[in-house]
Amino acid sequence: MKHLLLLSTAIFVVLAVSAQEWGEYTLYSQTGSTTTYLIDNSGTNYKTWSHSNDNKTGYGAYLIEGDTLVRSYQYTGASINGGGISGGLQKVAWDGTVVWDFIHSSSNYVMHHDICPMSNGNVLCICYEKKSATELTQAGCSNSEDILVTKIIEVKPTGATTGEIVWEWHVWDHLCQDYNSSKDNYVSSIVENPHLVNINYGTDGGMPSPPGMDLDWMHTNGIDYNEELDQIVFSAHNLNEFYIIDHSTTTEEAAGHTGGNAGMGGDILYRWGNPEAYEASGTTNFDVIHDAHWVPATDPNYPGCIAAINNEGGSGGKAAVDIIEPPLNGYNYDITLGEAYGPSTYTYRFNTEYTSSGQSSSEQLPNDNMLLCIVGTGATYIHEVDGEGSILWSKVASGSVPQAHKYDKCFVRRVDASLSASETTITYGESVTLNTNATAITESSPTYSYEWSSLPAGYSGADANPNISPEVTTTYYVTVTNDQSGCTDEASITITVDPVSVETNNVKDKISVYPNPNDGFFYISSNTDFSYQVLSSTGSLIKSGENDELIDVSFLTGGVYFILLESNNIVKTEKIIILK
Repeated sequence: MKHLLLLSTAIFVVLAVSAQEWGEYTLYSQTGSTTTYLIDNSGTNYKTWSHSNDNKTGYGAYLIEGDTLVRSYQYTGASINGGGISGGLQKVAWDGTVVWDFIHSSSNYVMHHDICPMSNGNVLCICYEKKSATELTQAGCSNSEDILVTKIIEVKPTGATTGEIVWEWHVWDHLCQDYNSSKDNYVSSIVENPHLVNINYGTDGGMPSPPGMDLDWMHTNGIDYNEELDQIVFSAHNLNEFYIIDHSTTTEEAAGHTGGNAGMGGDILYRWGNPEAYEASGTTNFDVIHDAHWVPATDPNYPGCIAAINNEGGSGGKAAVDIIEPPLNGYNYDITLGEAYGPSTYTYRFNTEYTSSGQSSSEQLPNDNMLLCIVGTGATYIHEVDGEGSILWSKVASGSVPQAHKYDKCFVRRVDASLSASETTITYGESVTLNTNATAITESSPTYSYEWSSLPAGYSGADANPNISPEVTTTYYVTVTNDQSGCTDEASITITVDPVSVETNNVKDKISVYPNPNDGFFYISSNTDFSYQVLSSTGSLIKSGENDELIDVSFLTGGVYFILLESNNIVKTEKIIILK
């Protein structure tokens, strides 16, 4: 069913009026600027990062939980001229230190538009790669000129300025055409091959090309990663579609048509927005698409759906957010060959009152709110709306802000806690000191509170570094709270009590010698079988036996002696004093 919602036109520069806002901080940066802003819900700058004139903001900027900014920047040495060019990628610490600065740019390729930080520390990047007119003709295209096409890379940081491309995908490996039957990618029917991209759709147009700029065929601009599915979604402005591909493949498989969780290699698993692009019947939904991404699983209404900005396809040609529920079936997507991928129209549409010819983003928040970042004429409108479309707060930023991202307080002001111990394996009866280490990089002078528990249960406390004496192997848990932010983290450590020492202690508790001192007559009390040896102070054997209750060594002179007791392979030695 189709749902629509119209955004109220009442906008203020900064407005904070509701306790229904989700999270506390919003990140944004204007394209071509030297500042990245993290603002609170009142519009106040909570944190800013300053960048050099050689590292002006490209397109995407994100926070990694706790302290690190990941951003694309406009590399001044880029030789390819195209829309949204960046070429540079940085990770910047909370204090402004650039901890990673990677450049992916040459005469044949360059990064552009969006990026996607991954949980493993790697980054997905959209890139142009240049193909010559000769290559275009060889691919069966009816047009003949130099062209920029899409590739996607996953970069693993390996040093301060180096990175390894651990996975890559090229649309050039997944083309089809019905124009030239002598070419390898020829198909007799485009609509029967929706998993391939028709090289003759859009290559006679593409983005308007200023002097010196090559034809930008797809103009890919948004990218997202679904870790559960191990799939990537990306949006293409010029073809008015978004595409889903398999990331579970190897790079070799991604260049082919088999392999991966879906069994289709690097072929298109799903596409939506413009059936005309693969000669299927149906309505073109998008009129300029940006920012395709998965709606988070935490969303109360559309978890797992795909959201995208429809820049000129909303009511009255204004910008809208469209949400689509794809026909997911395992790792694949259902389709009847010869027809368009479903659904036939959007699942939900949120209309705005802004004219927007490009860029822009949205985020679906866990409490049914939505963060909008709509690039208008000369300004960008960033605001959070609730499920009814009411504006909760708004920020008008000058220039073009391609994206804005909302973060929960403790995502930004994270506490990191860890535990160590003076010893992690002890014998029965020994004590050990637990040491808590806590850091909160975003806080200037943090203080902490501690709450302890254990398994088996029984221990509690509030000290940072308690001294404990477990009788059995125990796991200790501490919850550390940053007193300034209220944010918490948990850590645990297991202290192993040597089982042999426990058994030894149990045996010692079960065998006793009395009286001591004595006059040469003493008793051994035990509820288990035992053997004994009475030894002189120099270790010479005086007497031995088994399970004797009364021991008679009255023939000995007064002095210090020892008795060695053994039971269940556990040995106990005691000093005996004989008085005469």
